[in-house]
Amino acid sequence: MTGIVSRINTAVAQSFIGKWFMLEGSSHPRPRAGTTFSTELRAGFATFVTMAYIISVNSLIISDTGGTCVCDFDPLDPTKGGAAIGTTAGGGSAPAAGAGDMIAYCSTNHEYTSCIDIVRKDLIVATAAMACIASTAIGIFSNLPLGMAPGMGINAYFTYTVVGKFGSGKISYRVALAAVFIEGLVFLVLSILGLRQWLARSIPRNIKVATGVGIGLYLCFIGMQSSAGIGLIRSDPATLVGLGGCNNEYLDASGACLAGRMESPRTWMGVLGLFIISILVLYKVKGAILIGILFVAIVSWFRGTSVTYFPNDPMGDSRFSYFKQVVSFHTIQKTWAVMDFQLNTGEFWLALITFLYVDILDTTGTMFSMAQFAGFMDPKTGDFEGSTPAFITDALCVSLGAVFGTSDVTAFVESGAGITEGGRTGLTAVTTGVCFFISLFFSPIFSAIPPWATGPALIFVGSLMTKSVTEINFNYIGDSIPAFLTLAMMPLTYNIAYGLLGGLLAAVVINGTVYIIEKLSGGRLVPPNKNEKDPVMPFRMGPQGEGVLPPWLVRLIRKLKGQDPLEHAEHGTGARRTSEETLPAPSAPASPKLDDKKDKIEMDKFIPDQFAENPTHLTAASSGVEPSTSRRMSHSHHRNSISSDRRGEL
Repeated sequence: MTGIVSRINTAVAQSFIGKWFMLEGSSHPRPRAGTTFSTELRAGFATFVTMAYIISVNSLIISDTGGTCVCDFDPLDPTKGGAAIGTTAGGGSAPAAGAGDMIAYCSTNHEYTSCIDIVRKDLIVATAAMACIASTAIGIFSNLPLGMAPGMGINAYFTYTVVGKFGSGKISYRVALAAVFIEGLVFLVLSILGLRQWLARSIPRNIKVATGVGIGLYLCFIGMQSSAGIGLIRSDPATLVGLGGCNNEYLDASGACLAGRMESPRTWMGVLGLFIISILVLYKVKGAILIGILFVAIVSWFRGTSVTYFPNDPMGDSRFSYFKQVVSFHTIQKTWAVMDFQLNTGEFWLALITFLYVDILDTTGTMFSMAQFAGFMDPKTGDFEGSTPAFITDALCVSLGAVFGTSDVTAFVESGAGITEGGRTGLTAVTTGVCFFISLFFSPIFSAIPPWATGPALIFVGSLMTKSVTEINFNYIGDSIPAFLTLAMMPLTYNIAYGLLGGLLAAVVINGTVYIIEKLSGGRLVPPNKNEKDPVMPFRMGPQGEGVLPPWLVRLIRKLKGQDPLEHAEHGTGARRTSEETLPAPSAPASPKLDDKKDKIEMDKFIPDQFAENPTHLTAASSGVEPSTSRRMSHSHHRNSISSDRRGEL
């Protein structure tokens, strides 16, 4: 068997495929050491297994917007969920029904919920299709082992903040998709001009970290609710939220539990799912999140139980009828090309700006971190191989995702699972894309995954994202307060944009005041511990614009000067040397072991390693990519490093 695999690897390496993907043994002048066809296939499948949960989770979250479905709710008509307009005991007029009444009415409207079921099936296809297209494209055009799909976190912001549950927000689903579409076009321009790195570096480091933590808490909050989670928390008229876990018969009109808290079998099934995922990750079982989701889902597929997703009612019968088809290709009916370009509202532009900011941190940070992990970073340029085509591909896929009806497409940190298995070329991403293509024909299975099966995944992913809180500089108030407001306001206001704006505003006001006082006092009035403040990262540019200008422009400048256009560029000598030093030898195990603490991974989506003066190494985690608690870098060492660099520049 080994001989057959070896012959296949050799044949592929010597073909045009091997040359295109720079496999070892190919005719490419700069092959990537230790890469084989079989290893890339295995790595691509590992990435798919750890990413596959997004198919059901993303469709469940975004379908909460209601999509293009229309509910006949009328706030002034009591027969359509509204409130009767009359006179109160005090002589005033009774208020009309609000968003909560609309959600309660529409959730019991059979025609509307049936339409949402179709939207969810559409989004299952849209999610799988975009994961297929984006992963394959980034593999072919940038030759990077990255899996891409509609991203977590940004989909929750899209649904619950921008559009609102069942369209109760300030802009509609159609207009929100238009914002995503335009965002992709803006990203395309920024990618061509090489400005994405500049924008990412302009944000204070602590707010970048807090953004990831805040989104993690936001995802956990969603996963604990009933609409897209396990129902552990419910609304409470006195404390806003309270302990839930009760059956539907104990809910009042506002969704609060009147009795029977923590007695719902579905809630306990979700808790069991979280326990299973945690134990599997603890023992480093690949695909732990997917296994946990499938376990809870399969148990919920049996009819006649207290946790069934197919109750004996018209809605349950409709779901079960579609589920029994098993293999079926669902044609998108309600989410294809439905953008509405109403650009005359402030909410539209706020959503667009927030999409831009969060996606810059998310996608750019993930790509740089994964490039560092795989050994593609060039220390002389601070860039990685294939960065420009990767960013352009991402931008185009963001706009294409809006056409399909889903939120921003982004690179996934779960790509680290494939890199752990030895994936170092675009063949890994192409394999992941092929797996997502196959999943398109199993939409009846993915549409039957209930929210209490995906809720544990949201809680678990949220816990991983909060680990980077240890990177916040709590020693200096000018850094800690803006970061704390950022991470606290996101879940508490149910709005990522408010958290970002609050943190940035606090940073400007606090640090701006300190700066003014220092200048007015001639430098005599300064905080006693100002030396503990995180420094602003300096911009450095090489003689041909390396580190600032986009790689394609650097190559053009070098060519015009009669120099080697590939040196220190996207596929330059510096990048090759870094890769060769980092990649394992062909006879070595696939998993890289780059520091003394094994089986951990340095991962910070929101602080790309090229932004740090002393980037740490990365190792592997078994079920995706997990932030390491051991990555803390001394703030004083960080400041001294930059200070010495500045003295050297002077």
